[in-house]
Amino acid sequence: MKTKNIIWIIALILVIVLIAGLVYGYYKKATMEVKNPIATMEVENFGTIKMELYPELAPETVSNFVTLANRGFYDGLTFHRIVKDFMIQGGDKQGTGQGSATIADLKDDGEDKAYTIKGEFISNGVKENKLKFEEGILGMARSDYTYYSPNLKEESYNSGSSQFFIMTKANSSLNGYYTAFGKVIEGLDIVHKIEQVEVKAPENAEESGNSEVSTPVNPPKIISLSVETFGVDYGLPETLEPFDYMTWMYKQNGIDPSALGQ
Repeated sequence: MKTKNIIWIIALILVIVLIAGLVYGYYKKATMEVKNPIATMEVENFGTIKMELYPELAPETVSNFVTLANRGFYDGLTFHRIVKDFMIQGGDKQGTGQGSATIADLKDDGEDKAYTIKGEFISNGVKENKLKFEEGILGMARSDYTYYSPNLKEESYNSGSSQFFIMTKANSSLNGYYTAFGKVIEGLDIVHKIEQVEVKAPENAEESGNSEVSTPVNPPKIISLSVETFGVDYGLPETLEPFDYMTWMYKQNGIDPSALGQ
């Protein structure tokens, strides 16, 4: 009889321990603070910039940025566009402002084909992202085809790929029209040093019609850019087909692109 009671007591203790373990596990999971990813950028001859990313505001943009960064995409690229009292822009592997990433940059078995991602901001239907473009904010660069037609808003809003910019001064005109997805938490002084580099108009200014004096004479080089995710897998972004501006232009002028080999 005593042996039977002892067995019951041991079984009861084991059940209590098991329940306590489960309760503690659920409590730990519920109260555990998930850290936001931290991007660390080393800029040659300038220093280190650290940025906190906000996946809860712009999940696709953060997923894209994290994947590209941790696959070494940004290593060796430059800040190709710098506008004092506005922002510094990088992430173009052509270094001209015209380049983008490809599916192959996102994954090993991907096509060597350009892609874009959804713009995550209020004007594009993403109401959750109310982050304002203040000093130190990290944003996703995109094209603006509405210069050519006001009907090309969707194509403009969803044209971001790999290029990003860091604000050096607040600019409310960008609020709700560009994806803000992070903020500098260390090295804002480095950002402002980069902002001071000598710039010039692009070499093809007359041909392209772009006379903005924002091309660095000696473009600051990104030695490395990686992101600490603290064990969280942010997955791959949903990719979109890039807008073919040239084909659109031909059609607007009644020209069949196929007749031109386009």
